[in-house]
Amino acid sequence: MDLGNYSWLTTIGTLPRMVSEALKIWGVEEKPGGKNNPEILAWAQEVGGDVAEFYNADSIPWCGLTMALVARRAGKTPPANPLWALNWRKFGEPSGQPDLGDIVTFTRNGGGHVGLYVGEDESRYHILGGNQGDKVCIRPYAKERFVEARKPLYMTPPATAVPILLHGDGQRPANMVATF
Repeated sequence: MDLGNYSWLTTIGTLPRMVSEALKIWGVEEKPGGKNNPEILAWAQEVGGDVAEFYNADSIPWCGLTMALVARRAGKTPPANPLWALNWRKFGEPSGQPDLGDIVTFTRNGGGHVGLYVGEDESRYHILGGNQGDKVCIRPYAKERFVEARKPLYMTPPATAVPILLHGDGQRPANMVATF
């Protein structure tokens, strides 16, 4: 798996479990047009319940589906109606300043977006999530669109669950390499 400028994620130590689970599906893409990626459709079946019944095409926004899958695989309980991105404001506990692995929600025309915080630069949060350019990847989102950060419920948070400062391209400044 080539994480490009975010390859530092593989070198910083034990990641929050939701980040580790999301990285396992890195690069999964939806199919163009009327075709569907069977892997994404299988995620809906794995999440189960109303999601399994409702989600039948990867043309349906799937950022919330991705987070529901990642949460379940990490042993966390997704919120009710997890396909609605802004419902993730009911997940875990309020975080305030996002830390590595926190769920972060954003506004967009017609709804919202949800993903996992992996870092930030001056004006943007860098988010690991699904349906970002029709695939699972990391993309920056303007801080003006930020709605809320939510911390997964941890027995003991990993030492890496802290704010991460980045260059605009996603690389960590050399002088910011932390020892966790």
